[in-house]
Amino acid sequence: MPFVSLISLHVGSFRLMPFPYDDNLPTLYKVTGVHKVFSRTTLTFLAMVIMILLLLLILVTTYFLFHPKKYNGQLPPGSLGPPVIGQSLSLLRALKADRVDKWFQEKITNLGPVWKASLFGYPTVVLHGPIANKFIYTCDGNLLSNTQPPSLARIFGSRNILELSGNDHKRVRAAIVLFLKVEVLKQYVAKVDEEIRHHLQTHWHGKHEVQVQPLMKTLTFNMICSLLFGIERGSQREKMLPLFRYMMGGVLSIPINLPFTNYNRAIMARKKLVPMILHLIHAKRDALKEETKQGDPHKDLITSLLSIRDDDGSKMMSEEEIIDNAISVMLAGHDTTSILLTFFVRLLANNKSIYSTIFREHKEISSNKASEEALTWEDLTKMKYTWRVATEILRIYPPASLNFRRTKKDIEYGGFIIPQGWQVRHQNKQSTESSTIPYTLNHISMICLQVMIAMSMTHMDDSLFQNPTMFDPTRFEKHVPSPPPFSYVPFGGGPRICPGNEFVKMETLIGIDSSFGDNIHLGAT
Repeated sequence: MPFVSLISLHVGSFRLMPFPYDDNLPTLYKVTGVHKVFSRTTLTFLAMVIMILLLLLILVTTYFLFHPKKYNGQLPPGSLGPPVIGQSLSLLRALKADRVDKWFQEKITNLGPVWKASLFGYPTVVLHGPIANKFIYTCDGNLLSNTQPPSLARIFGSRNILELSGNDHKRVRAAIVLFLKVEVLKQYVAKVDEEIRHHLQTHWHGKHEVQVQPLMKTLTFNMICSLLFGIERGSQREKMLPLFRYMMGGVLSIPINLPFTNYNRAIMARKKLVPMILHLIHAKRDALKEETKQGDPHKDLITSLLSIRDDDGSKMMSEEEIIDNAISVMLAGHDTTSILLTFFVRLLANNKSIYSTIFREHKEISSNKASEEALTWEDLTKMKYTWRVATEILRIYPPASLNFRRTKKDIEYGGFIIPQGWQVRHQNKQSTESSTIPYTLNHISMICLQVMIAMSMTHMDDSLFQNPTMFDPTRFEKHVPSPPPFSYVPFGGGPRICPGNEFVKMETLIGIDSSFGDNIHLGAT
C-alpha cells in the first residue's frame, strides 16, 4: 500500500502526517490528536496561510528591530541587504580578489566615515581612522565588550582571549604572554631555525617552481605545532593540519551551518580537533607530575599554561580555556606569518634592489658564524633592514584586517547613536576622514549587533603615510618621524595588542635568513 510524501508539517500542538491510501481512494491526510480528515487542497491552503503569517511576523519583527523608533534619524547610513547574507558575499569576493581596500573605500566615499551593513550573518557598523582605532582599542570595558560574532565564537571557542573581558582577559592574557615574551622566545631560535631548514630541504630544494602560499601555510603550521603545542613531526601533525585548514576556511564564510558549507566544515573540524587537544593536555599534565620529566615549564605553550598557578596554588586556566586559546593562537599565528612570508618572497622575486640589500645584511651575519651554526637572538637583532621591509609589507598587506566589538550601553558618537547590544567594526585603510564613529545593527534571532573596524584602512591614508601605494621601507627608519598613534596597527593596539607579535617577528626573520642560507634563489634575475 503506497504512502504519500514523508514530509510532515507542525502547527502548534498538531502534526499533519501522511495517511496511507488505497489506489481507488483520494489522497487523505490525518491530523493526529484531532481525528479529522482534510482534503489535499484544504491542507495546502492551510499551509500557505501559516507560511504567510510566519513571513509577516518575521518582516514585522525585522522592521522594529532594525528601525527602533527612539533612534530614528540617528543611526548610521547604509543598507543591511538580504537577510543573513547581507553584504558578506561581496566582501568575500573582494577579499579573494585582493580588492578589499577598494570595497571599503567605495563605502566610505558613498556613506561617509561611519556606516552600517550586514556582514557574516549580523548587522554591523563600520568605523575607520586613527581616532576610531584608538576608541576601539582603548575604550572602557563598560562601553564596549570584545565579543566576536557568535559564528566566529563557535569556531574559536567561547573562552578564547578574543571573547574574554575584565579580569578573565587579564588572567588569560598574562598566562599566554608569559610564554610568548622575549625572554622565553630567545631559547627557541635554534629550534625554529631547524624546523624551517627541514621544511626548505623537504619542499623547496631541487624544485624549479613552487607554490609559495600553500608551502608557507604548511611551514607556519609546523612551527606552531612544534613550539606552541610541542607536537613533533609525524602522524599527529598530519591529522591536525586539514582540520585547521577547514576551520580557517570557515572564519570568513557565510555562517550557514548546513552540510557541505565551509562554515559547517569548520564546526565539524573543531569537534574533531578538541578531543585531540584534550588528549594532548592530559598527556602533558601526566608528564608534569613525574619529577623526572618535569624539565622546563616553558617547553611549549600548553605545558606552560598547565604549569601556571595562582597565588593560592590553584590552576590559572581551565581545560576549556587552554583548548580555546590553543586553537585561537594556532589560527591567528598560522595566517599572520604565512601571509607575511608569502608577500616577502614575492617581493624578493620582483625587486632586485631590496633583494640585494637584504642579501648583504644576511651575508654579513653568516660570515661571522661557523658553517651550520644555528642562529641566535643576537643575530636576529642585526636584521634591521629585513624587519623594516617586513614592517612595510605589514602596512600594505596587514594579515588581520577585521576586528569586532559590541556595545554594552547606548553610545552617542559623532552624531550617531549606537544602541546597547549592537556590535561595532572599525577599519584602518585609506581613511579620508580624521574622525571615526562606531555603528550598530540588530540581528533578528540573537539581537546581536556588531561594530567592526578594518584595521588596514589608515595604513593607506595619504594624510598619514606619504605616497601610501609606494613600497618604501625607509619610512620606518629611526630618523623618520613616526606616524600618529593608532595609525599603524597590524597587530592591534592598546591593552589588547597581539601577544604574539614578537613570535611573528622571530619566525619571519629566521625564515628569510634560512632561505638565503640554503641556496634557494628567491630574487629577480
